[in-house]
Amino acid sequence: MSRRYFGTDGVRGLANEVITPELALKIGQAAGLVFQNRDYRNRVVIGKDTRLSGYMIEYALVAGFTSVGMDVLLLGPMPTPAVAMLTRSMRADLGVMISASHNPFEDNGIKLFGPQGFKLSDEVETRIEALIDSDLTPKLAQPADFGRARRVDDVRARYVEFAKHTLPRSMSFEGMRVVIDCANGAAYKVAPEALWELGAEVFSLGVEPDGMNINRDVGSTAPEALSRKVRELRADIGIALDGDADRVLIVDENGHPVDGDQLMAVVAQSWREEGRLSRPGIVATIMSNLALERHLASIGLSLARTPVGDRYVLEHMRAHGYNIGGEQSGHMILSDYCTTGDGLVAAMQVMAVVKRQGRPVSDVCHAFEPLPQVLKNVRYSGGQPLEKTEVAKAIEAAREKLGSEGRLVIRPSGTEPVIRVMAEGDNRALIEQLVDEVCEAVKAA
Repeated sequence: MSRRYFGTDGVRGLANEVITPELALKIGQAAGLVFQNRDYRNRVVIGKDTRLSGYMIEYALVAGFTSVGMDVLLLGPMPTPAVAMLTRSMRADLGVMISASHNPFEDNGIKLFGPQGFKLSDEVETRIEALIDSDLTPKLAQPADFGRARRVDDVRARYVEFAKHTLPRSMSFEGMRVVIDCANGAAYKVAPEALWELGAEVFSLGVEPDGMNINRDVGSTAPEALSRKVRELRADIGIALDGDADRVLIVDENGHPVDGDQLMAVVAQSWREEGRLSRPGIVATIMSNLALERHLASIGLSLARTPVGDRYVLEHMRAHGYNIGGEQSGHMILSDYCTTGDGLVAAMQVMAVVKRQGRPVSDVCHAFEPLPQVLKNVRYSGGQPLEKTEVAKAIEAAREKLGSEGRLVIRPSGTEPVIRVMAEGDNRALIEQLVDEVCEAVKAA
């Protein structure tokens, strides 16, 4: 069943057009009612990234939650994984992150976490949507039962300590020169602080947010500035987070980016050698490179694939007992520590492997040679599902040409009005041709 508000990662869109104060108010009321327990005073924690529109959305959510009798704890700018962790740590009934992740500052979004810090299931989101579209007036709290709101001041230190404690007490990054790019986003204070406290020599980028420069020419989706800075400073490693710090991209000492597939392979092999893998394999999405799957098989590990979205990765991990999963884009879920992707914690695990092995990042983080992979986005706002258009024939023809020598993946974006067309295989010329053919068919649909 299609949903009106929720996509693959919460509610997201242009601020004051899609994400309006009215919608935020209704989400606060609806989510508050779904998670309300009359046996005690319910509480919700709210964090945000550095977007200017965060103030507007934050106070609209506060109005919604307090109007149904929930107390609100305001965390200020904090990474998404910190909000998930604090939801559980502070015994909140619900956690909220105001962020559009890697999107430009004009967008914003609302992500929701249940009391254990996990993103909500489709079923719970559907219940919230039904309430958003209903008359909630009879369900609002009586004046004596309104919620209260207050800011919490010590949460930054709590998250830094949490992140540090994901490493052995003996681990120190002393002697490592690190460039950290915080995308002018939610981790602009906590990430440099945590790395410095662990002994690293830290150089920071993207730590001067002005409300409008989040993800602008910095962060995991724009690693060029980080690559230049790593080469300029002769740093050992570069770390790029996105706007809400739930994903990470690593840059080696030569300034070359390392994607999430390579990082998962590095951590999985290290954990397997240490006896820390809960199952002999990891979980990734349909977008992860086929070479990752082949590499894992060569060292006796499996790769389970899910639909795109770290929520689906985590659901499979929980259902089948895996403790490492993630996405090529840099979401990495280490469920021994986190209930969602945590870019800083993932980067620290990679740094720990580099430190223990005493080899450069370019060696440690090049576990396999990726197969040629081509991904293109095509704007599509057609009213019909793709399988009911001529695009279906183009997809079938492309798959026949590709045969068993690669993969073709076509999927609608959960956050933008586009179709993502991806192909991979040993023959780059062929996969480029097939992607172009499918994209032309989508444009003509």
